[in-house]
Amino acid sequence: MDRNTIDEGKTLGLVAYLTLFGTLIAFFMNQDKRNPFTAFHIRQGLGLGLVYVVIGFVITAFNSWMITYSFWIFFSVLYIYGIFGAITGKLNKIPILGDFFQNAFKSIGQ
Repeated sequence: MDRNTIDEGKTLGLVAYLTLFGTLIAFFMNQDKRNPFTAFHIRQGLGLGLVYVVIGFVITAFNSWMITYSFWIFFSVLYIYGIFGAITGKLNKIPILGDFFQNAFKSIGQ
């Protein structure tokens, strides 16, 4: 991927990590040019957002502040990791699940 492609996709790559609505906005705005850098971060952001919602529903059943804070800290670190990768122009996959997100959502950005 060349530097120009990365520079053009940085803004939408960042937007992809701003909640699931940001992911949808980045997805629809990327439909015209189909930037592969943006598509990579859209797949990562979508996967992270969906896992966040699913695990969030499970965590609410425990009704424990310690578990809730651990959940928030864990996902905050993952989102910051993804945002940092988008800002610096790197294709940082989310640890553990990044490869799964790329395979599960491979049709996005094609």
